[in-house]
Amino acid sequence: MAAPHTLESITIALSEDDKVKLAGVDADGIHRGKLISKKKFLSIAESGFGFCSVLFGWDMHDKLYFRELGVSNSANGTRDLLAKVDFQSFRRIPWEDSAAFADPKDQRGVPFFLVSFHDPDTKEPIAPCPRGLLSNAARRVEEKGWSAMAGAEYEFFNFREDPHSLVANKGSALEPITPGMFGYSLTRPVQNQDFYYGVFNACKKFRVDIEGWHTETGPGVYEAALEFGEVKEMADRAGLFKYVVKSIGSRYGITPCFMAKPKEGLPGNSGHMHISLVDSDGNNLFARSERDPEAGRDLAYLSDIGRHFLAGVLEGLPSIMPLLAPTVNSYKRLVENFWAPVTVSWGLEHRAASIRLISPPLASPKATRFEIRTCGADANPYYVLAAVLATGLRGVEKKLEIPVPPLGVARGPGSDDGQRLARNLMEAVNQMAAKGSVAREVLGDAFVDHYAGTREHEWRLWEEAVTDWEIRRYIETV
Repeated sequence: MAAPHTLESITIALSEDDKVKLAGVDADGIHRGKLISKKKFLSIAESGFGFCSVLFGWDMHDKLYFRELGVSNSANGTRDLLAKVDFQSFRRIPWEDSAAFADPKDQRGVPFFLVSFHDPDTKEPIAPCPRGLLSNAARRVEEKGWSAMAGAEYEFFNFREDPHSLVANKGSALEPITPGMFGYSLTRPVQNQDFYYGVFNACKKFRVDIEGWHTETGPGVYEAALEFGEVKEMADRAGLFKYVVKSIGSRYGITPCFMAKPKEGLPGNSGHMHISLVDSDGNNLFARSERDPEAGRDLAYLSDIGRHFLAGVLEGLPSIMPLLAPTVNSYKRLVENFWAPVTVSWGLEHRAASIRLISPPLASPKATRFEIRTCGADANPYYVLAAVLATGLRGVEKKLEIPVPPLGVARGPGSDDGQRLARNLMEAVNQMAAKGSVAREVLGDAFVDHYAGTREHEWRLWEEAVTDWEIRRYIETV
């Protein structure tokens, strides 16, 4: 493992550079940042710098929230937040040449760092800072002498469009880069191989290594599985993966689309997250050393810690749904018969469940983990992993019992088949924001109040919108 970066090592690494790019993450998981001179960067590298709090006062289209929230509002003058640089996030942007218009032979790539957002008075992370929320959840795990490990998989459509054409046709009649349904095709990527290999290679150079990369069923759909790692680093890489794909796509007139359900009648875009816990020696805490003869097939190789963790996530799932499914469109993906889970459910290697258990006898003990299949590609990976960690740890601490049997097991009369998850964003928000909710217990009132306000804003915009479906259905007939 490489030695941790310090101001001294960073200063040496930037000796031949004259600029640095910085970015933080907003509530929608979108990177917002700027390019600054190296001189400016070195002057603020340790102390931090002011960054306008409006990032947490407006939506993904820079529209101020209908209801002012605590972090950024007229009362505090939309004051600056303290943005603190994470030295360990240092990487170089390989598709942006730091020596452009200077020496064309020098292709180091622009230096890049992530920042976290802190209250300028208390110096503590602000409640909705995605990196701060996940750090708090991970710290609770680390206090037990454990570490959380995670992996991410993203499905996404790719359209032969650019921002101008998207505006011109208002998002309708989009042309996918390849037609038809052809998952795991070896020939389809060849038709766009500069983009296909460009993404893979750029991800490797940008420290967002891809483990698997293939076409998924759907016109122009790809899926990437990122290499697993420590949970905070995994969230960074998951968020930056979208940045890579969109940047490389723009070179070839391709717009990657991570919205949950871009096309009616087709499967949506998932953003599955994998999670496990390990001890200080790297041993998987979800794995049972020997088969439990008293347990059924699904639980036979899952440890007691793993069972309690699973119970915690299942019990908390309805309460954290706005984090796993954050947009109005998210719930168009979560419908029956489209490979998406719609209930509080789990099962061993069961892809229709909200939580898929991966363990022996179908996997090695060290690979034992949970795959959270409810979340879409539109979700903020920091929020997802923070919520899963926090609810799972709650289950461990309270020694909760798994509330529902696994999918695929015959149910007796009156058995619990698992609660139906929220059917729309506002239903989910109401469950999260309710007094005494699991989300409030594990993520805190300050975070829930802020995030619920951002989703209420999203829902209000939807309620006021007149959709193409309404026009087609009613313009002539009523």
